[in-house]
Amino acid sequence: MRISLCLPALALVTAAACGGGAAGTQVVIEPVPEALTIGVLSGPLCTDQACQCRDASAPGDGGAGVPDDPARKRFELRVGPSEHELWVKLDDMVLYKSGERATDCFYVDLLPGDHAVTLRAKNTGGVSAQLDISEYGAATQSWYRTYHFDCGAGGGVCDHDDLDAYKASLAQYPRGLQDPCGSTKAKGISWDTGRAPDFTHPEDLQVELTLQVYEFAPEHPHGDPACADRYAE
Repeated sequence: MRISLCLPALALVTAAACGGGAAGTQVVIEPVPEALTIGVLSGPLCTDQACQCRDASAPGDGGAGVPDDPARKRFELRVGPSEHELWVKLDDMVLYKSGERATDCFYVDLLPGDHAVTLRAKNTGGVSAQLDISEYGAATQSWYRTYHFDCGAGGGVCDHDDLDAYKASLAQYPRGLQDPCGSTKAKGISWDTGRAPDFTHPEDLQVELTLQVYEFAPEHPHGDPACADRYAE
């Protein structure tokens, strides 16, 4: 048992347990949103509140398309796999994955600048959560992994050891650039967990970060060795 992590939670009455993150930012766990998607989804794979996932094995955009506005960039938010409900807030949008589907994808167009992202999970008995955010480079016809979070999604449910390992993994991205060939950073990453009746598996999880989208377009495809030195810039 990890009792030392969160002694104030022993009475099991606190709303939030010990948090973590690259910068130690305080996270306030909010109530889960309604069970629906609210926002503007983009591209031929999307309808009003849902999108099909692109064909990741297909060349180019995989059917996701490109923005009509050249100033915007298309992003994929892949939520899951998980057997639990998950919510992702992106700016003023809410993207909802139900427990009936293992994975949902959402495609949105973003202008350069900062965009707030929150991943929210809540489930009695523990949560399983995964979020992958990818940027599409129209000129290179390549997808870039902008951000990845996974806790308990490989089987079982998230525990504090998983979160400690995730925190340690962020050290390999000192500048927040998880794909050095892309043009978007993930910064200000932090999270907090709610009550854990067994002191190990939290039933609430909230992850927060900011996407910093740059104006320049990616010049090299994903995995190009020419990008490797950007980690150290």
